[in-house]
Amino acid sequence: MAYALTLYTLVALPFVAALLIALVHGASRGLHSGLAGAASTGGLALLAGLAAPVIGGEVPSATLSWVPALGLDLTLMVDPLGLMFAGLILGIGLLVVIFAHFYLYKGEDTGRFFASLMLFQGAMLGIVLAGNVLLLLVFWELTSLSSFLLIGFWQHKAEGRQGARMALAVTGGGGLALIGGMVLLGTVAGSFDLATILQRGAQVQASPHYPVILGLILLGCFTKSAQFPFHFWLPHAMAAPTPVSAYLHSATMVKAGVFLLARLWPVLSGTDLYTVIVTSVGLITMVFAAIVALFRHDLKSILAYSTISQLGLLVMLLGFSLEMAALAAVLHILNHAAFKAALFMAAGIVDHETGTRDIRRLGGLAKAMPVTAVIATLAAASMAGLPPLGGFISKEMMLYETPEVALFGLPWLVPVLATIGATFSVGYSLRLAWHLFFGEPRDPEPFARAHDPATGMWAPSALLTVLAVLLGLMPMLLAAPLVGAVTGAVIGGAAPEFDLALWHGVNLALILSTIAVAGGALMLWRHAALLRAWESVSHRDAKRMFDAVLGFADTWVRKAIIAVHTPSLQRMLFATVAVIVALIIDGALAGGGAFTGTRPGITASPPAIMAWALLIAATAAVVNDSRQRFRVLIYVSVIGLVVSLAFVRFSAPDLALTQISVEVVTILLLLLALNLLPKAPPVLSSTPRKWRDGALAVVGGVLVGGVSWAMLTREPGASISAYHLANSKPGGGGTNVVNVILVDFRAFDTLGEIIVLGIAGLAIYALLYSTARGSAGARLRSWQEDMPHSPERHPMMFVMASRIALPLTLTVGIYLFLRGHNQPGGGFIAALVIAIAFLLQYLAAGYDWTDTRRRFGEHQMIGWGVLTAMATGLGALAFGANFLTSTFGYFYLPLIGKFELASAMLFDTGVFLTVFGAVMLTLAQLSHIAQRAARAHAEAQASLAAQEDAS
Repeated sequence: MAYALTLYTLVALPFVAALLIALVHGASRGLHSGLAGAASTGGLALLAGLAAPVIGGEVPSATLSWVPALGLDLTLMVDPLGLMFAGLILGIGLLVVIFAHFYLYKGEDTGRFFASLMLFQGAMLGIVLAGNVLLLLVFWELTSLSSFLLIGFWQHKAEGRQGARMALAVTGGGGLALIGGMVLLGTVAGSFDLATILQRGAQVQASPHYPVILGLILLGCFTKSAQFPFHFWLPHAMAAPTPVSAYLHSATMVKAGVFLLARLWPVLSGTDLYTVIVTSVGLITMVFAAIVALFRHDLKSILAYSTISQLGLLVMLLGFSLEMAALAAVLHILNHAAFKAALFMAAGIVDHETGTRDIRRLGGLAKAMPVTAVIATLAAASMAGLPPLGGFISKEMMLYETPEVALFGLPWLVPVLATIGATFSVGYSLRLAWHLFFGEPRDPEPFARAHDPATGMWAPSALLTVLAVLLGLMPMLLAAPLVGAVTGAVIGGAAPEFDLALWHGVNLALILSTIAVAGGALMLWRHAALLRAWESVSHRDAKRMFDAVLGFADTWVRKAIIAVHTPSLQRMLFATVAVIVALIIDGALAGGGAFTGTRPGITASPPAIMAWALLIAATAAVVNDSRQRFRVLIYVSVIGLVVSLAFVRFSAPDLALTQISVEVVTILLLLLALNLLPKAPPVLSSTPRKWRDGALAVVGGVLVGGVSWAMLTREPGASISAYHLANSKPGGGGTNVVNVILVDFRAFDTLGEIIVLGIAGLAIYALLYSTARGSAGARLRSWQEDMPHSPERHPMMFVMASRIALPLTLTVGIYLFLRGHNQPGGGFIAALVIAIAFLLQYLAAGYDWTDTRRRFGEHQMIGWGVLTAMATGLGALAFGANFLTSTFGYFYLPLIGKFELASAMLFDTGVFLTVFGAVMLTLAQLSHIAQRAARAHAEAQASLAAQEDAS
């Protein structure tokens, strides 16, 4: 546990930065990028402190119990593999932040951009440092969600939205398969602890479930790393801003699948099934994507397919199940991260300064952009595997290992196809550099605009290019210790002896490499002819095929839903109630025994009988006047009042307070909504259907009432209530058992409920936000008041009374909040009471007056509420207790005396903020709709009056 604080801080820093950036969303670009850069720099500093012990063989780790019943622990560990990937994520992340600061245009939403980028960085760090496979899955899914935000950053672009959806659909589907594979893996291995699983490879491979485990995990890896046939989402992700592309392709997202293959290499590799599947997929991807890249014209598209090809090379190497091949993969991960991030940044510079990424319009840019040309040319040379750059060494090692694998019993197949893939890699790399920077300009317009950018934009890519050069010139000095340690972590033992050098004499690898370079140069020379031949052949578009599959699935799923789930609320309610009635009848017939138990009843008092009669009358009135919406609301409020009185009668004051508060809030909000709706809905049921529904309702009501009678008249069995009553004060520090249950014993349930409530508030906002647009907006503009209004819309007495009541109600709300742990009250009730006070302000003074005095944001309030509740639970983990465990103590202050403080109050604060924010968000949206409707109506009346005056 000596490293616990360092590890948890390391993973938490990007998330904290994302939160801070979101909180200062309206601040300057410099503050946003500064916070992101500070988080990455801080993480690098922490990681640097761990580098020496990790390279020396130590594995720092830390564990906190999270959900022990599921085997899910907050376990983090840093071995050499995690160290290398974390270094790439943080180091390239810092350079991307610097590049993005200068790259993004004026007016861009930098707060949203850098917050999403930090969220993505934190998710990637979580993947590579997770020591529990279930925790790894949590971060894995978070990368899919955060990359969705980054790819779709330019929301106004259709290709951005479509690319984000496609990436989420493909990687999310693979993530579902990965969840199944990881759960099976942990079950077979007998633990979800990663270190334990890595030691039980023989046990996993001996299991009959091994093929299923392997297939599911490989699906997750292949979809994430864009392997054939799941490659098509990656080129469409190029709709993201270039800094995002540089980050996704070099150190994050697409490397996640490669990382997981390397991480699970000791458990999954070595079998024929593994070698055939992984090697074949990697080899096909490498060759196919390299061929496509040679004939693309968009710079980012060329680089996207080159990434797919390079990832295929890495997957192929890991599929060989050879120690030296694993070492070559580790070295190429470093090389690829350096040259690919540099190339994407260079492409972004060209686009930024020339206004185009179409290589057919570019050329001769070395004259106008010499610095960018040097950077991009050296990076492209490393990608091509030309000496004396780092890419040459890892390519040579790859080619050296290919004869060791006889795929499908053919010893020549892998070397030949790998050489073909390497040849096309040289071809697209040389084409990228030559057609972009050398020769004559093809279009004078981009060339006239071209110039090298400010230092801040080209310096990050220059630093990466220098690294790519030094990895070739001084590989043993720069990379050997790290590569050896990482290879040992991948293979689960000591790394084989190796020598990273540019020259190993004349051997088969050098001959194959020479063939690849010569072939790539020939392709560059004859590219125009090759392009004509390529374009003369019809090619199947993967995106169209994906859309066709989705369309086919959507059509048949819709048909299945209509067949099974009739799109009629009335029919579904009828079916639901009918099933409940059938289950009750079946249970009654199968149960046997006496219908009435031995428990004595309680004598009903005259007030109780009157309340019961009022409840029946109001319920009957709801049914009778179902088409009179206003009356139905009044009857429903009567029902709610009677129910709250029943809670009072049976000594449940918390429930009574909650019920009456909810009734007032919902009735007022529904009245606001009803003001914009026809007061009488259309007739939906014929007379026979009414009789049918009525008969079912009567039968269902009698049966449910009978079940209630049978349960209430029986003696209660063993109950957990005795435990809650006995431990409420000593365990939770409160005498109000209901509140202690909500904020301590069952706080996890409450946390889920407030999250759902917050989501519901945001959903209401989203649904109502569009009411001023399209056909809904047209109906709103033609809205007519269909009920008479008072001539005095805001009576002075009501206005003054509501303003006097506001501070008094706030005081009552604070009082209810503070007393909630020991007496009826709490955050939920207090939020509703204070919300009622604000509702009265809207009703009394009007929307305009109240809106201009609103000083808080409902969205932020909901977010802060959920975060506050979460922070309470995480705070318990920090002190070694279970999630959301509360503590309390007694304190003394002069004049006040002795008083109690409980950490549950902080959780209750989160409940208060979320509930109040959700109610106020709904109120604000309803008020804005009514406001727009009133203005549209007034403008229509004024226009009509003006026309009459003119005539």
